[in-house]
Amino acid sequence: MQKLEIAEMGTPYVTVLVDTYNHERFIEEAVVSVMGQDFPRSEMEIVVVDDGSTDRTPEIVSKFAPRVRLMRKANGGQASAFNAGIREARGEIVAFLDGDDWWAANKLTRVAEAIRTDGSVGIVGNGLVVASADGQRRQETLRQGFRFRANTREGARLFRVRKSLLGTSRMTLRRELLERIGTVPETLRIEADEYVFTLAAALADAQILPDTLTFYRLHESNSYQFSRRDADKARTKQQMLTALVAALTAGLERAGIDLRVRREITAILQAEADQLRLSLEGGWPWETLRAEWTIYGILHPETSGLRSALGALKLLPALALPPRVFYEMRQKIAESDAYLRFRSAHPWIAKPEMQHVERN
Repeated sequence: MQKLEIAEMGTPYVTVLVDTYNHERFIEEAVVSVMGQDFPRSEMEIVVVDDGSTDRTPEIVSKFAPRVRLMRKANGGQASAFNAGIREARGEIVAFLDGDDWWAANKLTRVAEAIRTDGSVGIVGNGLVVASADGQRRQETLRQGFRFRANTREGARLFRVRKSLLGTSRMTLRRELLERIGTVPETLRIEADEYVFTLAAALADAQILPDTLTFYRLHESNSYQFSRRDADKARTKQQMLTALVAALTAGLERAGIDLRVRREITAILQAEADQLRLSLEGGWPWETLRAEWTIYGILHPETSGLRSALGALKLLPALALPPRVFYEMRQKIAESDAYLRFRSAHPWIAKPEMQHVERN
């Protein structure tokens, strides 16, 4: 591993930690969005951890030296990149950014203000814009429940339907909280961010800002978010979700979180892992029904009786079909032009929206 040379300068207030792997198409935009922040330059350091890229990523980052410090390491996945970067972070707070995403210019000002003004806040998230490869953009912001802590059953329920606003390029944490969380299990080659922000939200107050401060990029190389059928990516995701459930169960127990709260937090992750396992390996129809209904109930807790009935009707084929057939059929329908036209014309029927999230 290449050791960073720490320049003789004052201690920064914020460390921006950029994790990257083979992002030569995107890394410059990510770094430039950090350098262009309306935040005092003297209070910020930028550390890019290159997780063994085989493309031009390190060459592109190097041209921003000495403003940007590049740390190169052998490929080990997201958790190993986080661990390496956190060890080098000198700021009182650490803001994370994936190398294929970018920020709005006022991101650091807003999150730093939220942490500075309230000592009980340990982690701050924010709204985002999902940028698709075809140029479409979807804005996601929170309508309500901006403050919570996932150390009670009620807090866990608030957390698990708001956690998408706490992912890598959205999360900013106090460094002392990262030290309490400790080393991120390096089995988590992806989904390491969820381990970090889940424990953070259980150990301290979490706050979600309503501002859209992060641009989250969807592209064909995404490891976690992918729309087309890809058995290899699906298998990797299933394995990582299973590992994440085990890691969080252990980490939350060490943090003194009650068993019932731990189950509330990990239930949706286990159900998502079960979904993928059933679609890849098969199983029993009742397993499909259990996984689907668990996810539906968690994401739409305030759904009306009519919506719940519609949701149940859509799951009737799961009772009669082998899981692999059910998921293959559902994927084909979801990708069909007829369904896309129907969903566009009747969004209320096709897919209920979560009550607390505004999507435009």
